[in-house]
Amino acid sequence: MTDTLIDDMYRLGDNIADTKAPTDVPIGERWTKAKFENKLVNPSNRRKLSVIIVGTGLAGASAAATMGEAGYNVKAFCYQDSPRRAHSIAAQGGINAAKNYNDDGDSVYRLFYDTVKGGDYRSRENNVYRLAEVSTNIIDQCVAQGVPFARDYGGLLDNRSFGGVQVARTFYARGQTGQQLLIGAYQAMERQVAAGTVKEYVRHEMLELIVVDGKARGIIARDMVTGEIETHLADVVVLATGGYGNVFFLSTNAMGCNVTATWRAHRKGAYFANPCYTQIHPTCIPVSGDHQSKLTLMSESLRNDGRIWVPKRKEDCDKDPRDIPEEDRDYYLERIYPAFGNLVPRDIASRQAKYMCDEGRGVGPMVGDFRRGVYLDFADAVSRMGEAAVKAKYGNLFDMYARITGEDPYKVPMRIYPAVHYTMGGLWVDYDLETSIPGLYAVGEANFSDHGANRLGASSLMQCLGDGYFVLPNTIRDYLAEGPFEPVTEDHPAVVEARQSVEGRIQKLLSINGERTVDSFHKELGNIMWEYCGMERSEEGLRKAIDLIRGLREEFWRNVRVLGSANTLNQSLEKAGRVADFLELGELMCIDALHRRESCGGHFRAESQTEDGEALRHDDEFLYVAAWEFEGEPSGGPNAPILHKEDLVYNSIELKQRSYK
Repeated sequence: MTDTLIDDMYRLGDNIADTKAPTDVPIGERWTKAKFENKLVNPSNRRKLSVIIVGTGLAGASAAATMGEAGYNVKAFCYQDSPRRAHSIAAQGGINAAKNYNDDGDSVYRLFYDTVKGGDYRSRENNVYRLAEVSTNIIDQCVAQGVPFARDYGGLLDNRSFGGVQVARTFYARGQTGQQLLIGAYQAMERQVAAGTVKEYVRHEMLELIVVDGKARGIIARDMVTGEIETHLADVVVLATGGYGNVFFLSTNAMGCNVTATWRAHRKGAYFANPCYTQIHPTCIPVSGDHQSKLTLMSESLRNDGRIWVPKRKEDCDKDPRDIPEEDRDYYLERIYPAFGNLVPRDIASRQAKYMCDEGRGVGPMVGDFRRGVYLDFADAVSRMGEAAVKAKYGNLFDMYARITGEDPYKVPMRIYPAVHYTMGGLWVDYDLETSIPGLYAVGEANFSDHGANRLGASSLMQCLGDGYFVLPNTIRDYLAEGPFEPVTEDHPAVVEARQSVEGRIQKLLSINGERTVDSFHKELGNIMWEYCGMERSEEGLRKAIDLIRGLREEFWRNVRVLGSANTLNQSLEKAGRVADFLELGELMCIDALHRRESCGGHFRAESQTEDGEALRHDDEFLYVAAWEFEGEPSGGPNAPILHKEDLVYNSIELKQRSYK
C-alpha cells in the first residue's frame, strides 16, 4: 500500500484478482468445470453445518430454499413482517433468459454480449457468461413452481423486449413479475421451514457481522419488535440484502431498503466495489413536490409499445398533449438512435430525458425551476392493437399510474422522468460469490459482479434467482466441505466485542438528544447525492459534495434527535442507524466517482464526453473494478479508504465504444 494520499481522499493498495474461475478452458466450459472441481459435502455432513442468510427477497429466499433442500441448517433473516414483503415484489417488467423461443437470433452468447456491452464493458466476463448460461434453468425452475408467466395464443411462454437489446428474451407476468417470482421462491423456502431445515426470523435487522479468526461466523441482530439484541452464530454467512439506492432519499426502492448489512461487513474488512455505480431508471412517475418520500417505478416494458416524446417548441409545453400535432412533437429517442429507438439502454434514455428537460422542453408541473417530465404515449399502440390488447399486457401498470396521478393513460400520455433505481456497486465477490472475508458470501444486488456500469432491464431478477438457485449452492459447498468447523460460543471475545459495539452505537444514538430529525438529515444527504453524484458529475461538484457530507455527518452525531427507547419497537432508532451508515457510504460513493475520471454507463462525467455529447470511456486508464477497503473512521487522513484495483480482461468480447444508433 502506498502512504501517499491521492486527491487528498484515498490511498492506493495492492491489485487484486479473482482466482476462482477456471481460465484454462473456453469460457463456455468454465462453469461446468468449476462445479466439478468444487468439493462435495455428503448428505449426513450437511446436517452438521449451519448457514445464516440475511435477506429473503429473490436471492435470499431462493438460496435458503435450495440450501435447506440440500439438508443444511439455515437461519433466514428479514426486517419485514413477512418474506413476501421483500422489495423484489416491486420488480415489474420481466426476467431475461436466453431461451430463443422466438427464433430471433438469441443465444447464451448474445445475452452475455448484450449484458457486457450494456454495462459499458465494466463487468467481469466469467461471471456474466455464467449468468447467461444459468438463465435458461431459471425459467424451467419457476414454471415448475407454478409462476404464471404470460403465454401466447398457442399456450407457449411469451416474451417481450427490453431496453438495450434487439431480441425478445424477457419472460413476464403482466407487470407483476417480481411478485410472482417471489411467491415461488417464498413457497419453496416455506416448504423447508415446515421440513425443519430453515428457521425464519422476521422483523429482525442485522446490525453487525461477527468475524472470528478472520472468518465470518455470525451476526448480531436486533428484534425490531422487542428491541432485544440477539447473537446468531453459524459456519458461514450469506448477505442477500439488496442495494443502497435510498442513499439518495428519493428512489424507487421501498422505504426500508438500506445499506447497513453490507456496510457493517465493509467495516469488518469486506471490500466494497464500484460504489458510485448507480442506475437511474428512465421510466418513473415524476416528482410532484417536496412532500414525497419515495418515487414510483413504471416498468421499462412500457417502452415496447409506448413512444417517448416532448414538444419541439418550449411554448407548447403548457398545452394538452393531445392538442399538439405530430409535426410539433420530437420523438427524440427514435430520432437520435434509429436502430434501437425507444429501446435504448436505461442510462441513455435517462440522460436524454434530462437533456430535454434541461433545454426547457419538459412537461408537467413546474418543480423548482424545471418541468421534470417527458411523455410516454400509447396512442399509437391503442390504435394499432386496441385498448383491450394494451390492457392485457400492461393493465395493472396503467391502473397504478391512474391511481397515483389521477390521469387516464389510455387517453392522455403518461409523464415519466428518470429516478434512482438500482445499484450495480456492492460487496466485491470472486467467482464463488465469496467476499474478501472468508466465509462471507454476497448474492443478488448486494454484490457487484454482473452488471458493470449499467444494468440491462430484466436482468436483476435473473441475477437474484441465478445466484440463489444455481450459483451459490454450487460454490459455497467448496467452503463448507472444510467443515465441521471449530464451535464458536457467545462468550468468545470477537462475539462479545461485536455485541458491545451494537449496544454502544444504539445508546449513543439515543443519548444525543439534538434538535434535528433523522429524516431531515436523510433528505439533505439525498439532495447532495442527487445534485453532485447523480446523472451528471464533475470534479468540482464531487469535491463539494464530499465536504458537505463530512459536515452533515459531523452534525448528525452532534444534533440528531432519536425518540423513544432501545427496548421496544422504535422506527426512529431503526432509521437513525441506517442513515448513519448512508452518511459514510455517501462519502465513499463520491470519492469513487471522483477517482473515476471517465463517463461510463449511467455515470456521466462532464469532463469526459464525445463531440455529440455521449459518454466517453477511457479504457487505457479505468479498465478495472474499484474495490475499496475500509481503513477506519472516514474523513481522510491516516484513515482514508484504500483502493484495490481488479483489472478487467476481455478475451471473449471485443472492447468498443457503445453505439445504439
